[in-house]
Amino acid sequence: MTAFNHTGVSHTVFYFVGIPGLEDKHVWISIPFFMSYVIALLGNSLLIFIILTKRSLHEPMYLFLCMLSGADLILSTCTVPQALAIFWFNAREISLDRCITQLFFIHSTFISESGILLVMAFDRYIAICYPLRYTTILTHTLIGKIGVTIFLRSYGTIFPIIFLLKRLTFCKSNIFPTTVCEHIAVAKFSCDDIRVNFWYGFFVLLSTVTLDVVLIFVSYMLILHAVFRIPSRDARHKTLNTCGSHVCVIILFYGPGIFSAFTPRFAHHILPHVHILLANVCILAPTMLNPIIYGIKTKQIRDQVSQVLCQKKI
Repeated sequence: MTAFNHTGVSHTVFYFVGIPGLEDKHVWISIPFFMSYVIALLGNSLLIFIILTKRSLHEPMYLFLCMLSGADLILSTCTVPQALAIFWFNAREISLDRCITQLFFIHSTFISESGILLVMAFDRYIAICYPLRYTTILTHTLIGKIGVTIFLRSYGTIFPIIFLLKRLTFCKSNIFPTTVCEHIAVAKFSCDDIRVNFWYGFFVLLSTVTLDVVLIFVSYMLILHAVFRIPSRDARHKTLNTCGSHVCVIILFYGPGIFSAFTPRFAHHILPHVHILLANVCILAPTMLNPIIYGIKTKQIRDQVSQVLCQKKI
């Protein structure tokens, strides 16, 4: 695991440290990782199965939720098995091609999730502001087109990163102080000029996730404006309740990421392993808790889950 720094040498193999400073506790750290991954797999798979097999759930909100669960499965599977291999088997080695493949799917799936949360906010806006036209606006054809657009946007914006990284010569360190590959972290190992990588990554962040957050905020401002015009207090409460699950998922998805992005800049005293753990929480928490939140707060899903589980017992 020695890092080389010879002129003309380009690393094709990299090594993960795992959680720096806590290497002797990797086995214990792996327990919540493993449990979270199992819960994410079971919860999201069950949610997808129920939504696809129950015709009563073939409504826009649930179809978007099905997309979100699919993205959660991909995101958790791209990251957690790699971390567990480090913790359990000391499998720290990864090739450059595998590393680029991993970061491609992590970044693109993260953008997909952000896009899905945006269209779910749009779904709530239509349902509350135009309830009589809800099903005529959000047809299955339009939902399919929205899904394809989300896919093309996420994978299309990340695809150039493959070539931006492949052009570089990696002659600095080849040791990641993390459990996964990440675009700028890989680029920083290069001896070449990486300003193009930095500015393209900044452009992708602004044009996707940041734009999504702004549009979600605007959607909820419009929703609140419509809700507070409803004369009945009970009707206002009932209407806002339909947004509860989505708001929880939004906070869970963006909250840790924003905190993780700002802590290195404003909290220099925080130890490196805290940042690494927080970065993993950004992935683990939403993928594990999303199906639980929707399962608890959405009556239709809760009833269908109970029905499926009761049938299995019989």
